Amino acid sequence: MPRPSDLCTVHRVEPLTDQQIRSSFVNCTKGEAGRLKLPLDFAELPWQDLDFLGWVDPGAPLRAHLVVPREDGPLGISLRVPGASRTSAVKSSLCQVCLTGHASSGVTLLAAPLAGARGREGNTVGIYICADLACSLYVRGKRQPKLRAGRQEESLTAEGRIERMTANLDAFLAKVTAG
Repeated sequence: MPRPSDLCTVHRVEPLTDQQIRSSFVNCTKGEAGRLKLPLDFAELPWQDLDFLGWVDPGAPLRAHLVVPREDGPLGISLRVPGASRTSAVKSSLCQVCLTGHASSGVTLLAAPLAGARGREGNTVGIYICADLACSLYVRGKRQPKLRAGRQEESLTAEGRIERMTANLDAFLAKVTAG
């Protein structure tokens, strides 16, 4: 299990194989990792624009997965998606990873079981994140959030937004993998 100091930022995900993805998970069993479904558009993913791979499992829509590149290989975590809830189309929410503002339905709370024994005891950590897990595309301007009005433009460069996003994601991963 990596220490928080090992969670160094490495930009952009290199194309990964099915086996690399499944063997990267630190907070689920090998059986659970073996049963997860890859994204439906896996063959067409825009790898050059991804700082991490994130998707809601098409075979288990209350499960989501993140795979983040690391110097010693990809780090995968499994997350729980809350059940359907009613949200207001008038209110807005902010992703804690990429800081993109969305209509409230565009951000969801995901809960990650902690890695190791603490996770097996039921301990989790949560984060509000873009519901489509496309943070990398939002910070690059490749995808636009569905937001009513009052959207604030940022003065940070795309590289600055990417650095901030990966730092926020690293902080979350450190909580999941802390031993």
